[in-house]
Formats: sequence, C-alpha cells, structure tokens
Amino acid sequence: MASDLPSPCISICRMVPATGFCEGCLRTIAEIAAWSRMDDAGKRSVWRAIELRAEAGFGVAAGDTP
Repeated sequence: MASDLPSPCISICRMVPATGFCEGCLRTIAEIAAWSRMDDAGKRSVWRAIELRAEAGFGVAAGDTP
C-alpha cells in the first residue's frame, strides 16, 4: 500500500519551454500527469529526479525539494 508521499507541487504551475520542467515543482508534464497513478517507488524516483534538477540549478524551487 502506498504511503501517500506528498506531491511536489508548490502551486507555481508554469512550464519552462527551454527545460521542459514545471517552474515550481521541476517535474515534466508526463511526471505531473502520472503522479496520482504512481506507486511509492515511482514517486520516490520522481522526487530524486527533482532533487537532481534542483542541484543542477533548474527552476525557482531549487531550495524547496525535500
């Protein structure tokens, strides 16, 4: 059973064409669309990708990922 990992959404919902990431949560459209159907492993994978994107300097949420 999923542990109900929190969504990375911070209500800044704008896609950045140059990166393909949401400006707020640093997810792709595909990651955003699939989030509600993902199991914990999938969600943890997306969170890790967000962390790596933030470390690389993408988006305004770089300091906001857990």
